[in-house]
This record gives sequence, structure tokens and C-alpha cells, in this order.
Amino acid sequence: MKLSPRSAGLVSAVVTVLIWTSFIVIARASASHNLLPLDIAFLRILGAGSVLLPWGWWLLRKQRAAGDKVGSLWGLSPLPLRITAIAGVFGSMLYAMLAYSGFFFAPAAHASVLMPGSLPLWTSLLAIVILNERISQTRAIGLACIVLGDLMVGGASLLKAFEGGEVWRGDLLFMSAAFCWSCYSVTVRRHSLDPVRATIAITAFSCVTFVPVYALAVSSGLIASHLNAAPASEMLFQAIYQGVGSVVISGITFNVMIRHYGPVRSTMITALVPGLSALGAVAVLGEPMHLNLLAGLALVTCGILFGVRKS
Repeated sequence: MKLSPRSAGLVSAVVTVLIWTSFIVIARASASHNLLPLDIAFLRILGAGSVLLPWGWWLLRKQRAAGDKVGSLWGLSPLPLRITAIAGVFGSMLYAMLAYSGFFFAPAAHASVLMPGSLPLWTSLLAIVILNERISQTRAIGLACIVLGDLMVGGASLLKAFEGGEVWRGDLLFMSAAFCWSCYSVTVRRHSLDPVRATIAITAFSCVTFVPVYALAVSSGLIASHLNAAPASEMLFQAIYQGVGSVVISGITFNVMIRHYGPVRSTMITALVPGLSALGAVAVLGEPMHLNLLAGLALVTCGILFGVRKS
């Protein structure tokens, strides 16, 4: 059955929001199970690579048949090596390592505010420096709301660091992960990269670099890992959900959503993620919802919505 463009856009929007929302809740829940943060990142890359590497090889079949030199990394990446490496470091390897590590220190409610909320902030600042873009007054107001919202959440945990708390570590990791994803987004915009090819490229880079290095470090005992002790069902779930779901499926549905609704309306739709994931953390994980979290969540959501308005 072929969906109409309107139905395809609606379905893609629902799937994207559901995956982005459940990513935060599931990643936090995974912190109380067997696998360590880098284990989850390892399985995420393997899961995504099992789909995207054959896809990338298929995309370049005509150029290879014609004898043209295409892509890099022995034909696994459809992009040049330099762009593949830059995008891969920020958009796949560092992002996954920092994000999953953050869930081992801070609750999902903090991630709900700091990760989606910091994206527009970092992206706008990088766009000013790298792309020479100007920030409109309406977007500046939206960014100010986001900064205040982040301070309402991260500032409170940072003050508790003097009391011996560790939540602030997770908050910094969440914001660092958002910064890495913003670097990747700006790289995509600067080089006008096709989203599908860019996703294939960053996955290919991580499969060629991070996967063998991490496997060697674990086998030699240089890095602690629970891959040998974790149940096969848990590892399979992480590979399928984190890799196939969060990377492949949501990547495709997000692009379909942008094609149908446009970038502004799509950003407004994804502004539902902070609130829904925070509510999911309360309902599913039993996390408390303090006043500073509610205030930060409201400010960040308003900042995202206000920042995407036309000047």
C-alpha cells in the first residue's frame, strides 16, 4: 500500500518523535542493566552498520562498474575521506560515547532538557563562526530562553557538585554530546551533504575506526566491558533499537518529515521531544519532576518554538 505524501509526512513525524523520545528513556534505563556506555555505543554502530554499509555499497555500484573512483574507506563511504572523518568523529563516534556516558550519571529528565535544548544553541553559535550567519532578533530571544532553561537544570546540579554529587557530570556530557551533533549538522550544511549519504558515511567511519579499536582494547583488557557478561538478548536489543531504530529509521523518517513539512514546521514538531521524554521518565522510570526541571523544560521548549519563527 502506497501512502499519500500527506500520510507519509504524518507517519514520519510520529515515528521520529516516538524514537527520539524513547531514545532518552531507554538509554537511561539501560544504565541500570549490564552494559557499559561504550558497550552500547559499540552495539549502536554495529547495528547501524549492518544496514547502512550494504546500502552505501549498493549506492556506488554504477560508479564502480564504470571504473570511477568514488567515496572513501574502500568504497564503504560515499563521501570523500576528509569529510567522512570530520562528520564521523562528531556525528557518530563522539556523540554516542558522550551521550550514553551521560545517562550513567544524570537522570533522563536532565537529558530531555539539555540534549534537545542545547542543539539550537550550539548550532547557532557554530553557524555564526563557521557559516558567517546572522542571528535574528526572534532567534536571539529563543536562544536566551534555551540558555536560561539549561541553567535552571544544569546550574542546580553544578552547585551540588560541592556536596559530592555526580549529576553535573552527566549534564556536561549531555551538553557536550549536543555540541558534537551540532558540529555534524553544520558540516552537513557547509558541504551541502545528502542526509542519507552523510549517515552512511559517519557509520562507515565508526565501523572502520571505533569498532576494531574498541574490540581490540576489550579483548586485551585495556578497557572495562560487560559484553562477555551481558545476555545476548540485551545486546541484540541495543543493536536493533540504538542502531537500526535511532540511526537508520529515525534518520529516514526525519528527512521525509522535512521534505513534507519543511524545516521550520519540522523543528516545531520535534520540540515535543523534551516534554514527552521528561513525562516518559516520570511515568516509566519513576523519576521525580522538580520545579527547576519543570521551569527549565518550559523555557527550553518555548525557546525552540520561538527560535524557529520567521523574523
